Amino acid sequence: MSRRFLLLLPALLILVLLVALPYLNIILISMRPSTDDGAYGSGFTFANYMTVLASAYSWRQIGTTLQIGFITTAAALLLGCPVAWNLARSPGRSQALRNAIVLSPMLVSIVVRSYGWTILLGNNGVINRAARALGLTTSVIPLMYNQLGIIIALTHVFLPFMILPIRAQLQKLDPTMEQAGLSLGASRRTVFWRIILPLVMPGVQTDCVIVFILSISAYVTPVLLGGMQVKTMPMTVVDTLIDSFRWPLGAAQALILAVCGGLIVLVFLRLTPLRWNRP
Repeated sequence: MSRRFLLLLPALLILVLLVALPYLNIILISMRPSTDDGAYGSGFTFANYMTVLASAYSWRQIGTTLQIGFITTAAALLLGCPVAWNLARSPGRSQALRNAIVLSPMLVSIVVRSYGWTILLGNNGVINRAARALGLTTSVIPLMYNQLGIIIALTHVFLPFMILPIRAQLQKLDPTMEQAGLSLGASRRTVFWRIILPLVMPGVQTDCVIVFILSISAYVTPVLLGGMQVKTMPMTVVDTLIDSFRWPLGAAQALILAVCGGLIVLVFLRLTPLRWNRP
């Protein structure tokens, strides 16, 4: 047995125990029949998958969940890139303070942060009261119990996951490459698109995948900001498992969402290198 394998063995054991075995258990549960006197019955069946795949309501929820994931990822990317650039180019003492500001929301529970957004976005919240006080509107601005409120809150929650890895990629870049491009007559826009972005693209890919997966699997924030007006697939999975106590159906719903998200991530990872690495 090689030393390299011995070094990898602890990580492999953790992945098997905490990732592979739980997923295998979920797959097995999803193929069990439902029963009234327990979590699931004996035997195996694909009826749970057929129930989800044949349900237009389930596909609408999957579509809503994926749409929220797409928009949240795009919003986090657009907002996070300038912040990451500023952090990477700021001096040492100032950079430490700005990093602390970016990291500080992560010290607060996601439940508290989501409740904070309900105070800001509610029909009688801070933003609506301020808009009415300034005479901008006389009616309520619908900022909650819709996809907009969920996306705003999720973008805030997951923004540090987009900022920090991109900042780390930017800090690895040699500043002389940017200066060389400018000295050879390229505009700052050309330098960004032809030199900087291709070099930081691996970090951007990783960040987008992380934020997208976290967004489509979020539960607390959609419940608090969307209420019962916006139903995402994780909310339905929890309702199926806890309220209906139909574990096989809930497991099938979760796995179908995971497969849809995984396919989208795979397509994204396959297409982006073709776009940014071509000559």
